[in-house]
Amino acid sequence: MADEALAKAGLHFDELNKIRVLEPEVAQQTRELKEECKDFVGKIGEFQKIVGTFIEMVDNVAKEVEKEKMKAIGARNLLKSIAKQREAQQQQLQALITEKRMQLERLRIQYDALLKEEGEQNDFLEQLILQN
Repeated sequence: MADEALAKAGLHFDELNKIRVLEPEVAQQTRELKEECKDFVGKIGEFQKIVGTFIEMVDNVAKEVEKEKMKAIGARNLLKSIAKQREAQQQQLQALITEKRMQLERLRIQYDALLKEEGEQNDFLEQLILQN
């Protein structure tokens, strides 16, 4: 009966027979909730560390990918540059071949003219020798 009177007044005895303001069941639930919150906060902290490590790793991978991407772009640009240089060089060589062919044709005509001149001079010498 004294327990009931104290309970009506909002006072309760715990397992050590100490007077408490909270009911023992509510106090126990509060302690359990406090422990669960403590565990939850610990797990959140651990999760944040894991996420931080993961973000750091992803950032490092992103930097490496960006570096490799830049290398690939540089290599592609170099290949384009080399292709353009080769094309320009090929055009220069084609122009040189055309120039050399024209020179060859000019020299061939000159050679033919010189052969004709030589033949005429030989004929003239033969006539000159025959006349004497």
